Amino acid sequence: MAQLKPEEWDAHYARGGRFRPLGPAERRLLAEHVPAPAGGRCLDVGCGLGELARHLAGSGYRVDAVDRSAVALAEARGAGGTGVTYLRLDIERDSLDRLPHAAYDLITVRLGWAFVRDRTRVLGRLRERLRPGGALCVITPVVDAVPERERGVALDEEEIGSLCAGWESAGRYDADGLALLVLRGPAPAELVCAGKGRPAPHALTGAGVVVTDAVGRVLLGWSVRGVWELPGGKNEPGEDFAAAAVRELEEETSLQADPAGARVRAILMDSVDGMPRVTAAVQVTAFTGEPAVTEPRLIRRWEWHEPADLPRLTQPLFTPSAHVLDTVWPGLLPGLPPVHRYPVAEG
Repeated sequence: MAQLKPEEWDAHYARGGRFRPLGPAERRLLAEHVPAPAGGRCLDVGCGLGELARHLAGSGYRVDAVDRSAVALAEARGAGGTGVTYLRLDIERDSLDRLPHAAYDLITVRLGWAFVRDRTRVLGRLRERLRPGGALCVITPVVDAVPERERGVALDEEEIGSLCAGWESAGRYDADGLALLVLRGPAPAELVCAGKGRPAPHALTGAGVVVTDAVGRVLLGWSVRGVWELPGGKNEPGEDFAAAAVRELEEETSLQADPAGARVRAILMDSVDGMPRVTAAVQVTAFTGEPAVTEPRLIRRWEWHEPADLPRLTQPLFTPSAHVLDTVWPGLLPGLPPVHRYPVAEG
């Protein structure tokens, strides 16, 4: 699902756009599985017009409700009710240090997770905001239960599995066709590196591209083969590593960069299925554009990740990508498979 800009959400609500009302099954399941403790605090992410926030406040929570749309928040405030503090905040772009409280007993995301692009990073930040014993509750449409035209607002089983990974407890309940997920106990994950099957016969030379944005986050793609991987690919005949990196970056993500600014940090050599594999670790810090899925047969989505989160990914990391990342952030990823590494000197 393409991420909408705040002004697009404002336009949606200004023209009377609405989402599915909070139903009796949701109310019953919330009361059963996440009742308010004494003095309980809740963070409602993507609160929209505030229906869920007001319901939770009525059940005993003190609620901080955040949304990126000023129009939605104005209407939510106008609906009245007590126990809810509304704040304009973009959960992906703004610092969570702006939240009124440091930790919460319950964090809810209703009908909004499909609109989050950098899901792994956002999930990591929300985990950090849970009090001990707290729960993250995500309520979402499911692909199998919606028409094809609404696929972009629903999650498939793989996406739900990714969301539920890395928790001590992950309950799933049916709420009149919606999946209501109750996730408790963030569980540290060990890094897993995985291959993607035997490659076609080829001189296995290519580049892996570490692209970092202005605040130091790194771009990874979720592959159709079930691994996180960097942009990159094979050299064309006569093409150097920096040029290959920049070309593959644009072909795979639509981001554009100047080969002259692409820095080859090291040459890495390992083997796959008995064939030597040579990968250049290339770093790109200057680019234009926004990441987009241009090759859906290979990549499902692109996400910006905090480097500190990489050792705790709940899904596998493509082995050559792990080696390239370890070149830029030495020692960040423990227990990597062996590789021959040849650093490239500056200048």
